Amino acid sequence: MSANPHFQRVALIGFGLIGGSIARAAKLQGLAGEIVTTARSEKTRARVMELGIVDHVVATNAEAVKDADLVILCIPVGACGEVAKEIAEHLKPGAVISDVGSVKGAVVRDMAPHLPKTVHFVPAHPVAGTEHSGPDSGFAELFINRWCILTPPDGVDAAATDRLRAFWAAMGAKVEVMTPDHHDLVLAITSHLPHLIAYTIVGTADELAQVTESEVIKFSAGGFRDFTRIAASDPTMWRDVFLANKEAVLEMLGTFTEDLAKLTRAIRRGDGEALFDHFTRTRAIRRGIVEIGQDSAAADFGRPHAALKKP
Repeated sequence: MSANPHFQRVALIGFGLIGGSIARAAKLQGLAGEIVTTARSEKTRARVMELGIVDHVVATNAEAVKDADLVILCIPVGACGEVAKEIAEHLKPGAVISDVGSVKGAVVRDMAPHLPKTVHFVPAHPVAGTEHSGPDSGFAELFINRWCILTPPDGVDAAATDRLRAFWAAMGAKVEVMTPDHHDLVLAITSHLPHLIAYTIVGTADELAQVTESEVIKFSAGGFRDFTRIAASDPTMWRDVFLANKEAVLEMLGTFTEDLAKLTRAIRRGDGEALFDHFTRTRAIRRGIVEIGQDSAAADFGRPHAALKKP
């Protein structure tokens, strides 16, 4: 353990893929003097104790946040408001309060009214994940070379934001700061809409009477396999994401529908030039993603392909 951890006591509320990965990475890098966690089910808490990843496993959220210098809510965004209300009176003055949700505007609206002015509220979104969930799914390398976006509301202490930035950077993440609304617009097109499309395509295949389920599974090409991987993500989390970010998602969905209609007309009319131009433009975007290091031979799903080292 580092002699000078970033935070003396870190509390994780919720212990699935993200919470478990934070605990593993923070432990490996010596970023916390001690880590305490809780989870909704007794079964999950018992499993976390068996894994021995954290220092303390407690039964309630209030007990978890007591004396914590950093509190991270690792739960679906739809639950953040109620949990903020529950823990508010138990928070240590000067503590940094954060989360890991992929929607930020709704989290700020739901959490901020309940938090005392004596704490520093810095929402965060680590843009990393796999299709797996539960306390066994996390791994310390999850955040390496992935973005973590911080969205501090107006007036938040800059030093608190810097402390959280350093915490995520020490776990391997690249950190960006933006407003909650801009985050939600960006993620609507880069994450939320692709997930919605994946869920839809896999659902369509399931409902196609002329093709049996066994044939869909047996003859899945690479593209469809990728869609099924995305569509295997936690349904509770994604239900909350779409409800919480519905305005931005609907805006992007409308644009996508218009573009899909253009491609439909091109196919119907046999307009090969229009199809070729479109595919050429999108291919260039893919190459740009690879060139800046946001993809590799191994996808986010099921990696690690990098390793954290002890300091």
